[in-house]
Formats: sequence, structure tokens, C-alpha cells
Amino acid sequence: MNCKSADDVFKAVKDQNISFIQFWFADVLGVLKSFSIRPSELEEAMSEGMGFDGSSIEGFSRIEESDMIAKPDPTTFQLLPWRPDEAPVARMFCDILQPDGSPYPGDPRYVLKRVLAKAAEKGFTYYVGPELEYFYFASSKSPEVIDRGGYFDAPPLDMGNDLRRQTIFAMEKLGIRVEYSHHEVADSQHEIDMRYDEALLMADKTMTMRVTVKVVAMLNNVYATFMPKPIFGINGSGMHTHQSLFKGSKNAFYDPKDVYHLSAIGKSYIAGLLKHAREITSVCSQWVNSYKRLVPGYEAPVYVAWARRNRSALVRVPMYKPGKEAATRCEYRAPDPACNPYLAFAVMLAAGLRGVEQNYVLPDPVEEDIYHMTQAQREKLGIVSLPGSLYEAVEETEKSALIKETLGDHIFTKFIENKKIEWDNFRMHVSAYEIDRYLPIL
Repeated sequence: MNCKSADDVFKAVKDQNISFIQFWFADVLGVLKSFSIRPSELEEAMSEGMGFDGSSIEGFSRIEESDMIAKPDPTTFQLLPWRPDEAPVARMFCDILQPDGSPYPGDPRYVLKRVLAKAAEKGFTYYVGPELEYFYFASSKSPEVIDRGGYFDAPPLDMGNDLRRQTIFAMEKLGIRVEYSHHEVADSQHEIDMRYDEALLMADKTMTMRVTVKVVAMLNNVYATFMPKPIFGINGSGMHTHQSLFKGSKNAFYDPKDVYHLSAIGKSYIAGLLKHAREITSVCSQWVNSYKRLVPGYEAPVYVAWARRNRSALVRVPMYKPGKEAATRCEYRAPDPACNPYLAFAVMLAAGLRGVEQNYVLPDPVEEDIYHMTQAQREKLGIVSLPGSLYEAVEETEKSALIKETLGDHIFTKFIENKKIEWDNFRMHVSAYEIDRYLPIL
């Protein structure tokens, strides 16, 4: 589907004999929310939006100010490929509005739109290409793997090959172009990489991909999870995010005369990511479990540095290939696929833009394996670590003027409150590890 207006949607609904239209949006934590309408309600929905009670949506309104409006974006209209052909179902992403029609400050999609508008004022378009890793398990009850494959393994070691193929076919029907798919390093771990796109489109696509992966798995009696670290002792799942700024059709990160083929804008952008890395970590890695992944030794970046070949660094700049100027980019390796993509893309862009605005100086790349450096060696090079826990990450975010400005007062406050509650719940929980370790000896 390639709808550009409400009229295109009306025509598609009639021509395809659509039975229901699902309205999709994300809460503050990036959890997909949805409700359905019949075609008879579509005209009013497209012109005025559909009202709903926002008081039960995480991070949305309080009970005394609960009226919200979901206004569908016609350009996101797609048929859901897993619904029956005899009763087709479509979906559209929505912008959340207040009753007076103004944007709702608790809408993550609006947060990203606002930062993108700031970039556009400077002449920039922000492109991102996230690489989402995930696991297939036998069920949601325990992390029982379905294969023992490793990186790039083929069947029969890769038992998820057909699942990925079905998922990609479904994603393509939803208008998502896929570049790669393969088995990842860990048992039963997989990756599907989407073709890079403008950030708002990619945030919608990321939400769609997560749903599609899970639905296809469910239809095959398998469970798919984007949990960052479901199994002790093996790699967790990341969402390495490739990103660049364009001015018109030209990549603003590219400079043919530079030794790294990076422009001054590209260098300052990367410097911004590095300088504000600790502040944005709680948004890009937002769960207690995220910090079980962000530990040395499992290919997850914990050290704030950049490099070209060194995958132990937080930011990697892929090597330049002649004739591929448009592909000049940086890869921010800390996010995981369970984040809210709207907020994660927003804070990464905000950090990079701050570097460009204030001409941050990019330090030299670190090509040695940082994991095997001593603390003294890292200190000598000025390499700091990402926060080691959700609590530490939230503390960094809470004192960040940049993140408060980026998220807005409403989401900033709600997000911090939610993460503190999550940390307290985790801190008070008595785990199986503690029972096994301490009960026999204390």
C-alpha cells in the first residue's frame, strides 16, 4: 500500500473490502497499543481522530485529564499480512492529540517529530538503520532454545531460517525493505536488518518489525523475544543503530579529504554521542535486564570511545568504500531492541546535534581491544564506562538538561518515575541466585 492522503485510505478500504482498521501508537515505554474501528467510523476518524481514555496508558495522562485523541497518519496505512484474506485488517500509526487538537506532550512519536523538526531547521534529514537482534524460544515460560547455531550458520544448525523468511515476506508486504537476515552469535539468536530510512519512518518500521517477528513466531508455535539478555553466559541482543545526517541528497558526514572520510559535521556529531552517552543510556537501554547485556566480554559496548574496526568501542565508523559516499555513517552500539525507538532515536539525534551546534572536538579513535585494557590504561586515554545498572543510568539522565529538553517535561518526568519504580522492584526481589548462593551457608 502507498497511501498519501485520507482519500487514498478511503479508496483502499473500499477496494480491499477491509473489515477492521487498527489504530497503533506507543506508550512511553515503547509498548505497542492498539484499538480497532469499523470502516463506518473511518471518515470521522480521519478528519477528527478517535477519542480514548489515556489514564490507563503508561506515561500518559492522569485520571482527571484522561481524554485523548488518536489521529491516524494516512501514510502508514498497510494491510496486516497475518490476518485472513476473507476479512482483511489494516493498520495505521496515530499521533496522539489533546482534546483541543494540539499535540499531546506524552506522545513518543511527537517527541521524535519535534527533534526532527529542529534538525530540519538546520537543513538536516536524519537517517537511521537499526539492526535488531532477538531470540526464538520454545515458549514464553523459559528460555529454551530451538537451535544451537552460531554466527551465520546455515540449516540444519540454523533452525530459524524458515521463521525469518516468513517474517521478511510479511515485512515486505507491510512496506518494509529488508537488507539482511542471519543467525547471530548466540544459540537461537537471530537478526533481521532493515534498509535505512528517515527516522520517523524507521521508528514506525521498528515497532512494526517487533510485532511481525512475534506474530510469525506465534503462528509457528514458537516464542520470539527482544529481551536484551535472556540467558546467562551468552551474548545478549542489541540494536546497533547506524545513523547519518543528509543535506538534500548529500551526506553531511562525508568529506573526501579527511583521513577518516568524515566531515567536521560528522566528527562533531559523533563527539556529541560520546559526550552525552551516559545521559542517553537509560533511554536506549531502558530495562533492568538491559544492564545484564552491557557487560564486558559479550560484544556489547560498555566503553565510551569510537573506532573504525574495533567493535569493543561504543561508536564504530564503518570503513569508507570508494563510490559509496552516501553510506558514510556512524554506528551507535549501545541500544537494545527492547527500547522505545521513538525516544531512542530522538535522544541519539539530540546528542549528535548538540555536538554539531557547539563544535565538539572528536578525540582520536581507539583501535585496541578496550576489553583487555587495564583501568589505568583506560583512564590515561580518557575512556569512561557506560552506567553499570538501570539505577546509575537513571541518575545520569535525571541530571541531564539535554534529555529533559529533548523529551519534554511530561515524558521526562514519567519516564524517570517509571524507571525508579522498576529499579526498586528489582532491588527488593529475592532471586534464585541469592537462594542458591546464600541459603545453604548463612
